[in-house]
Amino acid sequence: MILAEKIVQERKKNGWSQEDLADKLGVSRQSVSKWESAQSVPDLQRILEMSKLFEVSTDYLLKDEVEDRPMEQLTEESGKELRRVSMEEANAFLQDTRTFAGKISIGCLISIHCPVPLLVIMALQKAGVIPLGEDPAGGLGIIILLAIVALSLVFFISAGIAYAKWDWLEKEIFDTEYGVDGLVRSKSEKFKSTYVRAITMGTIIMIFGVIVFLAGAVVDENNEALHMGLCGLMLAAIAIGVFRIVYAGIITDGYDKLLQEGDYSKEEKSNTLLKAITPLYWMVATAIYLAWSFLSERWDITWIVWAIAGVLYGGISVLLKTLHQSKTRH
Repeated sequence: MILAEKIVQERKKNGWSQEDLADKLGVSRQSVSKWESAQSVPDLQRILEMSKLFEVSTDYLLKDEVEDRPMEQLTEESGKELRRVSMEEANAFLQDTRTFAGKISIGCLISIHCPVPLLVIMALQKAGVIPLGEDPAGGLGIIILLAIVALSLVFFISAGIAYAKWDWLEKEIFDTEYGVDGLVRSKSEKFKSTYVRAITMGTIIMIFGVIVFLAGAVVDENNEALHMGLCGLMLAAIAIGVFRIVYAGIITDGYDKLLQEGDYSKEEKSNTLLKAITPLYWMVATAIYLAWSFLSERWDITWIVWAIAGVLYGGISVLLKTLHQSKTRH
């Protein structure tokens, strides 16, 4: 196989167009086209750059008689041999990611719904539909709420235990065997439209729920039963929206983990401070949400904790990433 054929093969394996490869090498698309049609030969500097990009030896690119792509083991700066992800492992990980995404998104759906029965019961009690006093009705609602929380934990815990075997993909820098990168990149590109639809529809559904709640509050300011019922409807809409967003987000994260892009790039994996702070941050946010909700019993407004926490986390992560990048440059 000649150099031209090898360039075409390696470019396609990585899921790159001629324009993509040209951008990475700092040349024109026409130059790449000429190389691939054997009308011209890249200079030595470009050969070296392609060797690094394709993760192959220069011998493989330059010698026609070398037909098999060398599976050279890459090493970290420390000299430690990198773990290599096979095609079978990649497919197993992607399948497990879909299962994990399903369980976590269902867990989120259930947990956000947990105050809904309490709100509905209290609304019916205040409307005189349920022949119970306020305290017994509230007690019944809290019992159901705790049962729903327990059910959501079943999904969270089981998903976390089953998925824990892939934790190393988030933390370690690794290499992939031949064809893995191209396969994952192709699937990632196909999923992008699904991801955009999920984010868009999820956001619309949540906004719809908030609008309905606010509209009801404006129409009848003094109807407490109506407010509780509409709050339950709003939480249900938010839960559905979160379900769609979380599921699509976890799938996308799975592709990024295998491609080592975005938050899972090699640079980000070395940011140990952010990784240490993230779980603690969300544990504190959850504690604040539950404490405020139970003490105030204002489930209709305590959900704002998640919106504020999300915005703050974005700012904190950007700050920590900037500090990390500054340190690595020096």
